[in-house]
Amino acid sequence: MWADTLVHCLDSVSLFISGRGSDSTAWCCLIRNVGLCTNAMFFISCVSVQEANQTLHTDRPDLPECFQLSVLSWLPCIYLWAVSPIYLFYLKMNNRGYIMMSIMNRFKTAFGLLLWIVCWTDLFSTFHELRQGISHPPIYFVTPLVLGMTMLLATFLIQFERLRGVQSSGVLFIFWFLSVLCAIVPFRSKILQASSKVTDKLRFTTFYFYFGLVVCELILCCFNEKPPLFSNAVTDPNPCPETSAGFLSTMTFWWFTSMAIKGYKMPLEAKDLWSLNQRDSSKVMVPKLLKEWEKELGPGLICQTITARVAVLLSNQKSSPRQPSFLRALIKAFGPYFLIGSAFKLLQDIITFVNPQLLRMLIIFTKQEGVPDWWGYALAFLMFFTAFLQTLILHHHFQYCFVTGMNVRTAIIGAIYRKALVITNAAKRSSTVGEVVNLMSVDAQRFMDLTTFLNMLWSAPLQIMLALYFLWQNLGPSVLAGVAVMIMLIPFNAVIAMKMRGYQVEQMRLKDSRIKLMNEILNGIKVLKLYAWENSFKEKVLAIRQKELNVLRKTAYLGALSTMAWTSAPFMVALTSFAVYVYVTVDENTALDAERAFVSLSLFNILRFPLNMLPQVISSIVQASVSLKRIQSFLSHDELDPNSVDRNNTFSVTVANGKFTWAKEDPPVLHNINVMVPQGSLLAVVGHVGCGKSSLISALLGEMERLEGEVSIRGSVAYVPQQAWIQNITLRDNILFGKPYNEQKYRSVLEACALTPDLEVLPGGDLTEIGEKGINLSGGQRQRVSLARALYSDTDVYLLDDPLSAVDAHVAKHIFDNLIGPDGALKGKTRILVTHGISFLPQVDNIMVMVDGRVSEMGSYQELLKQDGAFAEFLRNYALEDIELIEDEELFPDDALSNHADMVDNEPVINEAKRNFIRYRKYFRERPQFSCFCAYQVKTKVYLEYAKAVGPLLSVFICFLYGCQNAASIGSNIWLSEWTNDAARNATKENLNMRVGVYAALGTAQGILVLISSFTLAMGNMAAARKLHYNLLSNKLHTPQSFFDTTPIGRIINRFSKDIYVIDEALPATVLMFLSTLFASLSTMLVIVSTTPIFAVVIVPLAVAYVFVQRFYVATSRQLKRLESVSRSPIYSNFSETITGASVIRAYGRHSAFVLMSDTKVDENQKSYYPGIVSNRWLGVRIEFIGNCIVLFAAMFAVTRKQSLTAGLVGLSVSYALQVTMSLNWMVRMTSDLESNIVAVERVKEYSETKPEAPWEVEDKKPSPNWPVEGNVQFQNYSVRYREGLDLVLKNLTLSVKGGEKIGIVGRTGAGKSSMTLCLFRLLEAAAGEITIDEVKIAEIGLHDLRSKLTIIPQEPVLFSGTLRMNLDPFEQCSDDELWKALEQSHLHKFVRNQPAKLELECTEGGENLSVGQRQLVCLARALLRKTRILVLDEATAAIDLETDDLIQSTIRTQFEDCTVFTIAHRLNTIMDYTRVLVLDKGQVAEFDTPTSLISQKGIFYSMAKDAGLVL
Repeated sequence: MWADTLVHCLDSVSLFISGRGSDSTAWCCLIRNVGLCTNAMFFISCVSVQEANQTLHTDRPDLPECFQLSVLSWLPCIYLWAVSPIYLFYLKMNNRGYIMMSIMNRFKTAFGLLLWIVCWTDLFSTFHELRQGISHPPIYFVTPLVLGMTMLLATFLIQFERLRGVQSSGVLFIFWFLSVLCAIVPFRSKILQASSKVTDKLRFTTFYFYFGLVVCELILCCFNEKPPLFSNAVTDPNPCPETSAGFLSTMTFWWFTSMAIKGYKMPLEAKDLWSLNQRDSSKVMVPKLLKEWEKELGPGLICQTITARVAVLLSNQKSSPRQPSFLRALIKAFGPYFLIGSAFKLLQDIITFVNPQLLRMLIIFTKQEGVPDWWGYALAFLMFFTAFLQTLILHHHFQYCFVTGMNVRTAIIGAIYRKALVITNAAKRSSTVGEVVNLMSVDAQRFMDLTTFLNMLWSAPLQIMLALYFLWQNLGPSVLAGVAVMIMLIPFNAVIAMKMRGYQVEQMRLKDSRIKLMNEILNGIKVLKLYAWENSFKEKVLAIRQKELNVLRKTAYLGALSTMAWTSAPFMVALTSFAVYVYVTVDENTALDAERAFVSLSLFNILRFPLNMLPQVISSIVQASVSLKRIQSFLSHDELDPNSVDRNNTFSVTVANGKFTWAKEDPPVLHNINVMVPQGSLLAVVGHVGCGKSSLISALLGEMERLEGEVSIRGSVAYVPQQAWIQNITLRDNILFGKPYNEQKYRSVLEACALTPDLEVLPGGDLTEIGEKGINLSGGQRQRVSLARALYSDTDVYLLDDPLSAVDAHVAKHIFDNLIGPDGALKGKTRILVTHGISFLPQVDNIMVMVDGRVSEMGSYQELLKQDGAFAEFLRNYALEDIELIEDEELFPDDALSNHADMVDNEPVINEAKRNFIRYRKYFRERPQFSCFCAYQVKTKVYLEYAKAVGPLLSVFICFLYGCQNAASIGSNIWLSEWTNDAARNATKENLNMRVGVYAALGTAQGILVLISSFTLAMGNMAAARKLHYNLLSNKLHTPQSFFDTTPIGRIINRFSKDIYVIDEALPATVLMFLSTLFASLSTMLVIVSTTPIFAVVIVPLAVAYVFVQRFYVATSRQLKRLESVSRSPIYSNFSETITGASVIRAYGRHSAFVLMSDTKVDENQKSYYPGIVSNRWLGVRIEFIGNCIVLFAAMFAVTRKQSLTAGLVGLSVSYALQVTMSLNWMVRMTSDLESNIVAVERVKEYSETKPEAPWEVEDKKPSPNWPVEGNVQFQNYSVRYREGLDLVLKNLTLSVKGGEKIGIVGRTGAGKSSMTLCLFRLLEAAAGEITIDEVKIAEIGLHDLRSKLTIIPQEPVLFSGTLRMNLDPFEQCSDDELWKALEQSHLHKFVRNQPAKLELECTEGGENLSVGQRQLVCLARALLRKTRILVLDEATAAIDLETDDLIQSTIRTQFEDCTVFTIAHRLNTIMDYTRVLVLDKGQVAEFDTPTSLISQKGIFYSMAKDAGLVL
C-alpha cells in the first residue's frame, strides 16, 4: 500500500515537472498521495492556478500562506506530540541520574518559555483583532495555540530529561531541526514581502523572534549537558565518549574522531583504549546467555546425578521431550537488541528506492524545455539528502548488528570457558585442547560474522520484491523474463552453497588435525631432533596440508562460479527484460528511452546487492550451523558431579568399597578400594607403574566416574600433581594462588620447599615472570613451586602425587623433613603421598601398597615387614642395606642446597632464566613501535613478496583481466545510452537486432572475463598459500633448538593457524574485493568525467578528502587490529593453561577466580575490538558523504549542461554516481584489510627465514652405514655456549670414552650435564674444540647422519597422538615381532597385550592416556628398536618405581651390553656399578674415575652418595 502511495506521490511530482495535466489536478494528486490533509479540497481552494504558477513555474518560487501556516507549522508539532508518550515512558524506565541545572539548561528553558509567549502573542493578537472587527481564517487561531502548547511540552521535556540524566536529546534535536526547516520557507517569504511592503508588522516581528529563538534552541541542542551525578563517566578514568556523546555526534560517530586523530599521530597503546561499556561486558553478557541455555537444558539435564540421568532415559522412552537448542538460547538472549538494528534496516531498504525515482524525474527534467533550473537543482539536493539519510540509517543498523555479534562472541567464549572447567574426563577425550580453542576462536568468530549480515535473510527478498515492483511500473510484464532468470539462478547458487558447506566441514576437520599435529610437533621438537624424525612428521603435516589445499581449491573454484553468477545476474536480468520489452512492445510511445532504461538499470544495481548477499548469507548460515552444532555438542557434555565427594565425615579421608573408571564406557581402573585416613596422619601409596596410584588421587578429587562405593573428604584440599602445573605469571603469584600475601608465612613456605636459593638465581627474584608451562624453571623447581602453593594454601587435606621424583635425593630429603614428614610444616595435617622413594617409608604413619588397581596391603612400615608379603620382598630387593637415614648434618652444610639445588634440570637456570626474562620484557616494550612504523617501510616489499609467491606474470595478467571486465561493463552501459537515444530520434525499430546483440555480447564478455579472472586469482592464491606454508614448515623443522627454547610455542602455532588461515582464506577474498572495488571506482570516475568534464575540477578536493579520511582510518584501524590481536592471544593461552590445570583449579576451589580472570581477558580484547567496529562506522559515514557529494555534483553538472547532454548520457552519468558510494567505502575497507592481512605474509615470511641449523645430510661427508662400529667417544678441548654473546657452559672439556664403557654423569645445577649430552647430538654447536666418534668428527657430517646413529631416552617422555606403533616406529621400518620384542624388553608387553587394540592402541594428545612411567617405558622401547652403539639416558627413570627401574637397568645392561652408555644420574644407586663416573662442576671435569675410587677420594661424588644414603 505504502509503495503505491510513494509511486503515486512521485508520479504527481513528475507530473508537475513534466507539465502534463493542469496545476490544480497535480496539486490535488500530490496532496492526496502524500496524505498531508484529509480534505484536499481545502488546499485546492488555497492554491489557485495563479498561486501554483507563482509556486512552481517561476524562477522565484514561493508557497501559499495557508500552506505555510498549516502544514509547515503543524509538522514539527505533530511529530513531538506523537513521540512524546513513548519517549516519556522510556525516560521513566531509564533513569541515569540527576543533572545539575547548568547555564545552558537555563537558556534552553528560558528560550522555550519565550517561544510559548511569542506563539501566544500571535494568538492574543488575533483575538484582539477579532474584537476590533478584523476577522481571520480559523488557521490564525489554531496554529498559534498548537505551537504554544508544543513549546510548553518541549520546555517540560528539557527539564524532565535533565532530571532523568539525559545529556543530549535526539527527540528534541529532531523537533528543533524540523521547526527550523519548516520555518525557512516563511522566513524567505517574509523577506520577499518585506521588499515590497510589510502589512502585518506584529506577526512579521513575532515570526522573526520565533525563528531566532528556534535557531538558538537548535544550536544549544547540539551541545551536551554535564554527566549525571555519581555516573560511571565521572568515576571511570577513561570512559567511552559514546555514553556522553551528543545526538549529532552519535548519529555521525563524531565521538570517535579523537581516537582517529590520536591513532594517526602516534602509536596507540592499551592505556589509550576506552573502558568497555557495562552493557557489553562479560559480567552482563555471559550470565544472560547461560540463563537461557540452562532453561533450554531444563533441570533434568543440568543435574548430573545418576538418578537424574536415569529419569531422563525413562522419559525419553515415553516421549521425546523438546531437545535443548543453543540457537534458541542465543535468540532469546540477544534477539531484542538485534531487532533495533533490523528496524533501521527496514527503514534503509525503503529509502533505497527513492533515488531511482528521483533519477527518473531528473531525466524527465533534462528533456523539458523552458522549465526553471531550480527544479533540477532541487532534485540534485534531494538525491544528496536521501543518500545521506540512507548512509546514517545504514551505519546505525550495522552498529547494532556488530555490537550484537561482539556480545555473542563474549557470551560464547565465557560459556565455553566455564564448561571446560567442569567437563568429565570422558568428554575431554572427545575434545582436545586445540579443538576447544578452535571453538572459542573460529566458531565464536563465525557467529560474530553472521550477525552482521543476518538481516539480509529477510531484507534481501524484500529488496528484490520492491525492485521488481518498481521495475514492473517501469517495464511492465517484460520484467517477468528477468524474474525467470533469477529463479533459474537460485538452484545454481543453492547447489554451490551446499557443496561449499560440505567442503567447509571437511576443511575445518583437516585444519583441526593439522594444528593438533603441529602443536604436538612443536611441543616435542626436541625429541624429534634427537631421534632425527623430522622428515617423517613433515610428511604427515604435508599430507594433511595437501588434502586441505585440495578442499580449498574446490572451494575457490566454486567461489569463482558463484562470483560470476552474482556479477552477471543483474546484467542477465536487465538484458532479458530489455530484449523482451523491445521485441514484444508494439506501441511507439513505450520505446526504450533513457528514463526507462537508466531507472531500470539503477534498480538492477540495487538488485545486485541482495542477489550478491543472499548466497553469502546462506553460506555464512551454513558455516555457523556447523559451528552451532560443535558448540552445542561441547556445551552438552557431561559435567563432573560436584557431589561425588562427600564433604562431611568423621574421618579426614574415607573411601568405602570404591570402584572407579575414567569414563563410563571404559573398564574400571580401581576396584574395591577401602581406605580410612585419620585426621593428621601421613599415608604413603606405593606400587608399580600403572597400578593406579595417580588414579586413586584423582578419585579422591572427584575427577573419576564413581561406579560404586562412597568417597568423603573433610575440609579443604590441596593437590600437588605428578607433573607440576605452573601458570604464566610471577613465581610469587604461582605460590600465593589467589591467597593474600603474608611475608612471614611466605618466607617459611619458601624455606620448607627449598626455594630460597633458587630466588637468588632468578633475575627478578620471586617477581620473575614464569614462561609458558614453566619454561624458565627446571623440572625440580616447578615441582617445588607446586609444593609451595599447596603449603601456602593452608588446607586440611594434602594430596601429593609423587612430588619427590622430580627432585634430587638430598632435596627430596630436605622437603620430606621440613614439609611432608612427621616434623615438617604439614604435621597435624592429613597427607596422602604417592611415592617411589623407599627411604621415607619408615617415617610415615601408614603405607598402602597397590597392585593392578587394587589395594594389596595396608599398614604401618613395621606391620608390613612383619606380614612378610610382597612389600617386604620388594624392600629386601631394593634397599641396598638397612635403610639408615642421615642424622648427621655436618656433611650437609646450609649452602649445599644452593650448590646442589637440582640435578633434574634443563641446564643453565641462571643464564636461561635471565635471558628469557629480559627477552619477554624487551619484546613487549618494542613490539608496538615495530607494528606501527615498520608497516609503512615493509609494506611495498611484502606486497611484492606475495605477488612473487602468486607469480609475477600471473599477478599482472590478473590485473589486466580485471581491467578488461570493467571495460566490457562500461562498454555495455555506453551502448545502452546510445540505444536509448534512438527513442529521441524516433528510430527505435531500426538496428534493433544489432542493439540487442552488441549489448548481449558485451555483457556476456564481462561474465566470461569475471569467471576467468576469478579462476586465475584462485590459482595464484593457492600457489602462494602452498609455497608460504611449505617454506614455513621446512624452516621450522630446520630451526635450531635454541629458537624453540626462547620462543613461546603459542607464537609459533599462531603462524601455522591464524596466519596461514588468513593466507588461505581471508587474503584471497580481500584481494578479490579490492581489485573489484578499485576498478569499479575508476570506471565511475571515467564515465562521469567523460560525460561532464567539469566534474574533473571536483575530483581533486574530493580525492584529497578521501585520502585524508582513508589515512586517518587506516592508521588507527591497523593499530586497533594490532591491539585486538595482541589481547586475543592471552585469552587462548590462558584457556589452554586452564584446561591443563583444571584438576588443580578444582581441587583448590579456584573455579570462580579463574572464570573472572578469563572474563577480564575477554573484556580487555573487546576494549580494542569495539573501537575497531566504530572506526568502520566512522569511516563509512565520511566516505559515503564523499560518495553522496559525487552524486550531488554529477546531478548538478548534468543540470548545468542540460542543453548539450542527451537524456541517455545524464542517465548514464548519474546512475554510475549512485553506485560509487559502495565502491568507495569498500575500497578503503579493503585497503585496510589488505594492509592488515598482508601482515600475515610478513609474519610467515619472518618465521620462514630464521637462521637454520646445520644441513641434515652432507653428501661428501657421509659416514659408512655401519658407523659407529666401536662406540669410542672423544671430547678434545671442547667448549660450548648456548648462543652468541653468552658465557660458556662447558669449558675445555677433554675426555676419552672407550667403546662399551658405561659412564655415569653427575653434577650440580648448571654444571653442564644436559649440555654435554646435547653436544653429542649437536643440538648445541661447539664454540671451540671437537667431538669425535670412532675417528669421525661429528661437526663435519650431516645432523641426521649423526642423530640417527645415536639413541637417547630423554628426561621428559614425549608421545605423539596416534597409534602406539607410530610412536615406536614412525618410519615403519620394523616388523611386528621386533616391536613386541622391544615391548617385552621394556616391560610394557603385558600392558599392551591387555589392550583390545594391541599395537594400534591410540595414544591421546601428549600420551595423556598412559601414566608418566608407561610413557618413559615407551621411550625405552624406542631406544631398543634403534639399538645404536651409543646410548644416552637423560634421567630417564625419574618417574618410575624402584622395581621397574631395576628391570630397566637390567634391560639396559643386557641389551646394550656392547654399547657405550652415558647416564645423567638421578638416583645414584643406578650408576654405582658403572665403569666410570664423570663429575662435572661449572662446565669442567671435576672428577672422572670408577665409583669405588671416587668414594675413596671423598670428593663431590662422595658427598652426594652420602646425601643419598648410599654410604654411611
